[in-house]
Amino acid sequence: MKKLVIAYSGGLDTSYCAVSLSKAGYDVHAVSVNTGGFTPEEIKSIESNAYKMGVSTYKNIDAVASYYDKVIKFLIFGNVLKNNTYPLSVSAERIIQAIEIVQYAKSIDAKYIAHGSTGAGNDQVRFDMIFQTLAPEIEIITPIRDQKLTRQHEIDYLIENGIDMSWNKAKYSVNKGLWGTSVGGEETLTSEKPLPESAYPSQLKHTEPEKVALTFFEGELVAVNGVKNNPEVNIEVLNTLASGYAIGRDIHVGDTIIGIKGRVGFEAAAALIIIKAHHLLEKHTLTKWQLQHKDYLSNFYGMHLHEGQYLDPVMRNMEAFLQSSQENVTGDVFVTLRPYHFSLDGIASKHDLMSAKFGSYGEENKGWTADEAKGFIKIFGNQNKIYQQVNN
Repeated sequence: MKKLVIAYSGGLDTSYCAVSLSKAGYDVHAVSVNTGGFTPEEIKSIESNAYKMGVSTYKNIDAVASYYDKVIKFLIFGNVLKNNTYPLSVSAERIIQAIEIVQYAKSIDAKYIAHGSTGAGNDQVRFDMIFQTLAPEIEIITPIRDQKLTRQHEIDYLIENGIDMSWNKAKYSVNKGLWGTSVGGEETLTSEKPLPESAYPSQLKHTEPEKVALTFFEGELVAVNGVKNNPEVNIEVLNTLASGYAIGRDIHVGDTIIGIKGRVGFEAAAALIIIKAHHLLEKHTLTKWQLQHKDYLSNFYGMHLHEGQYLDPVMRNMEAFLQSSQENVTGDVFVTLRPYHFSLDGIASKHDLMSAKFGSYGEENKGWTADEAKGFIKIFGNQNKIYQQVNN
């Protein structure tokens, strides 16, 4: 039989792929990659359902730590928000999932890889680019895309083959991960409608403000409220705290890889708080030129990641810059959580460049005389003066 690895989520599309490819004579091996959001019970359920679809084996790969170390860490270093809004919750995890899947396929000597992407989205690009770059010898099979299947066609096929698992589509499509949860529904297919409160997975539970201290060491979140842990664990801890305040909700509008506009809701409490807190700490500890150059490089990094270009060597170059910029980004950031929003109260860091011994902005000068200030201003404005006099 022809050995095939399928990227299996347990949803309708990948279930159709698993059944149809098994029927077509492939030796199907299902693999799921946990990049956050899976409970042990959910993993067991996915495994049980995979065997009902006729797969030979099922494997769940825990890639949460790898996901943080290879991708999320640099999204934090770069304060990456696509279109100043979206923390790349889904697009970032697809890259790691694709890498883990193709490595697994190579480890079991599979000759084929299948995924359930349609021809109308970004994921087909991300998966195919990673697969064909890392394993050009493995053939990519995409039944949903190639056959232009409708959802109803897939449901009818599965029922005909004795698999009826109440495939009626939920009103909202929810994808959970370590760096946030995406939410899609009929409202996000329009340009004017908001998602209702009930569409978001986390509901408001707390109304009294809560203070939270976030400790960063060289740009990484190493403790929440003084309790140290691995950064990926701290992200989950913070998300649990903040999601009870219904923080981190928004709708992202952006340009897809395939050239059309897309709109998706998301909930990313921890991601948004960490990015904003980290950025505040950087504003205190980095020079203005570090901050300026980081801004445009981070924008490029996020765009390339979103468009599936993770394996291009320029990404490693930008990561090296981002990593080196974090040497002094160490200290505590104080945050207040409130219903539906948060505020950054301030920071404490031994690397704080806002040091009173050099002067207080707008108040007291300790580093130069009045005459020195006048001379500096005269020279600083010299080019503008020359230009105006020559051209006027």
